[in-house]
Amino acid sequence: MSTDGNKKQFWKRNAAKVPGSIQHVYGAQHPPFDPLLHANLIKAGNKPPPATPGKPKKATTFQEFESITSDAWDVGDDDDELLAMAAQNLNIEVVMETANKVIENHSKQQERQRQDDTTELEPREEDTQEEVAEEEEEDEEEEEYRVGEGDVTSPEVSFASQSSPYTDGRLVKSHSEAPIGSPKDAAGERAALHRQRSLPHRQPVIPLVARMADQNTSGTPAMTEREASRLDKFKQLLAGPNTDLEELRKLSWSGIPRQVRPITWKLLSGYLPANAERRDSVLQRKRQEYFGFIQQYYDSRNDEHHQDTYRQIHIDIPRTNPLIPLFQQASVQEIFERILFIWAIRHPASGYVQGINDLVTPFFVVYVFEYIEEEVENFDVSSLQEEALRNIEADSFWCMSKLLDGIQDNYTFAQPGIQRKVKALEELVSRIDESVHRHMQQYEVEYLQFAFRWMNNLLMRELPLRCTIRLWDTYQAEPEGFSHFHLYVCAAFLVRWRKEILEERDFQGLMILLQNLPTMHWGNEEVSVLLAEAYRLKFAFADAPNHYKR
Repeated sequence: MSTDGNKKQFWKRNAAKVPGSIQHVYGAQHPPFDPLLHANLIKAGNKPPPATPGKPKKATTFQEFESITSDAWDVGDDDDELLAMAAQNLNIEVVMETANKVIENHSKQQERQRQDDTTELEPREEDTQEEVAEEEEEDEEEEEYRVGEGDVTSPEVSFASQSSPYTDGRLVKSHSEAPIGSPKDAAGERAALHRQRSLPHRQPVIPLVARMADQNTSGTPAMTEREASRLDKFKQLLAGPNTDLEELRKLSWSGIPRQVRPITWKLLSGYLPANAERRDSVLQRKRQEYFGFIQQYYDSRNDEHHQDTYRQIHIDIPRTNPLIPLFQQASVQEIFERILFIWAIRHPASGYVQGINDLVTPFFVVYVFEYIEEEVENFDVSSLQEEALRNIEADSFWCMSKLLDGIQDNYTFAQPGIQRKVKALEELVSRIDESVHRHMQQYEVEYLQFAFRWMNNLLMRELPLRCTIRLWDTYQAEPEGFSHFHLYVCAAFLVRWRKEILEERDFQGLMILLQNLPTMHWGNEEVSVLLAEAYRLKFAFADAPNHYKR
């Protein structure tokens, strides 16, 4: 290595994109990498070396070899160096001018919003005149102090004090967080602060892909006559002393109303018996059995032979549905860790495999709905009683276990179940849409490269969670829904993007499309069409498997 202290290390030469570098990839449920946000860094990292006239000199020393060699293993994670290079290209005058324009535009926007909201706030202001008067007196004293200190504000403070797009439009939480400014700005801030205190608290904005409500509807519309009629049929069927499971499956195939989905899923998965009188005793026994497993096994997570399993679970849990605040709560993540760890040590043939963590989430969300009426995305589970949380945890564990019992060969050594299903998918697509199949072959796209995730995660990475829950309504109702019918859903899903696939003319474009299919706007209507097409394929091919073999 070079002894020159100012010389960059050999393995951290630059942040240029070179073969082998880790690049940002837009995952199905993750926000895309924004090239505009990182433009300065990319430009700084991609500057070409100055051209040297004549024939390049052959390197004779290690230092010369180092200076002309690009490291193919650089992962581009030297952020301090990138920021330093980007800072050298910044013009302070341009920065100040841009910052002042942002501040000015923001102030004008806030002033217009204050004028629009004045009429709405008048009744509340009349009820709190004394409070407002006291606030104004305090603010006037603070204003005099600020004027005495001077009205000059540093550009760093002014720019940092602006409202971020992630603060929901709220300016400040308290006087101690208010930015220093002129008397005119202070008066505007007082009005904004009073308006904030008067208006109800707003929840953070949930991205479209993470919303649970069906996007084909706006808000929570009144139940239609058909929906009310279906709900009544479910209630009548479930109210009987012995539920007819075959009739329940037929009714559930086209979707289950939210109000009865928890008990319907428990019945269809085999967790609850059809006999109504036995259900309470079975629930009590199974829940006690699960927490017996916790007492017996969970402390062993730090044992040497279980450390790797627990560590992988602990890493994967925060990545589970990262855009939904519900799953980022510490208590929810602890529940998921217990469920996955207990399942893993009770199934040593497969153990824990990445992707199983996703399979807990639909059950957890559905069983939370059993105890709440509001939307679940921002719901604080700590507000539930401890007994309710314990019930949700145990029910989620047993229902996930029932699901995995039918597809465990997907997760045993070498995952043979997935490999068989991917091969069957390739043969099926070659029969139902030869153009798509030949297009894949032409550009050397292997089905395993994109369909492995479809089988491993049951399309959960390709669809919003609301669509997964609707999809699982049908999977629960369909015989061998998760193990067999899922193949036809994947085939229908692939052919659904026929036009987009045929428009791509290279391997890279096809892989980016297939790993990031645009489903964030999907709702019940799109899933129902997908399931109908999958059923048509099953009807044509399931009982005659040789039909899709050449």
